[in-house]
Amino acid sequence: MLDDTDYKIDEDNTLLILDDDQPFLKRLSAAMGKRGFRVFSASSMADFGKIIETVSPNYAIIDLRLNDGTGLDAVESIRNKKPDSKIVVLTGYGAIATAVAAVKIGAIDYLSKPADANDILNALVFSDRSKPPPPINPMSADRVKWEHIQRVFELCNRNVSETARRLNMHRRTLQRILAKRSPR
Repeated sequence: MLDDTDYKIDEDNTLLILDDDQPFLKRLSAAMGKRGFRVFSASSMADFGKIIETVSPNYAIIDLRLNDGTGLDAVESIRNKKPDSKIVVLTGYGAIATAVAAVKIGAIDYLSKPADANDILNALVFSDRSKPPPPINPMSADRVKWEHIQRVFELCNRNVSETARRLNMHRRTLQRILAKRSPR
């Protein structure tokens, strides 16, 4: 874990987090608050619109896909209000095209979910330097695979057959994976 000497947050420590995953939003907001940010959180584009009227965030963490819009619109809104904001785009649906689009409109980095608070902090505060420090405890390949399966399962409204079809996996194999606890 980083200590206070490893990174420096600008004097303007306002951070806007936009994510429609409520548990993740609460955990990330608390974690970033502990790291010295003044956090404003929104779970929808409507909430985001209300916050952006009064706040010009110096930092932002934006989810790409939202229930009521796209995070790319939020990135553009922030850039229009404060051009030098440091914006990180998060998504569970990583694709090169969306990463390129996010960076072209002003994001400084693009991270795949699940990303932990230290990875996001590194992307925000080490954007001026060539490389952030390597992760201390990166996720195992088994954990990354399990997280991906869980995300697709949720996208398919917890329908095992549809999830298996999308993952090109046998339904019974998927059921066995879903019945197990998450790997470390």
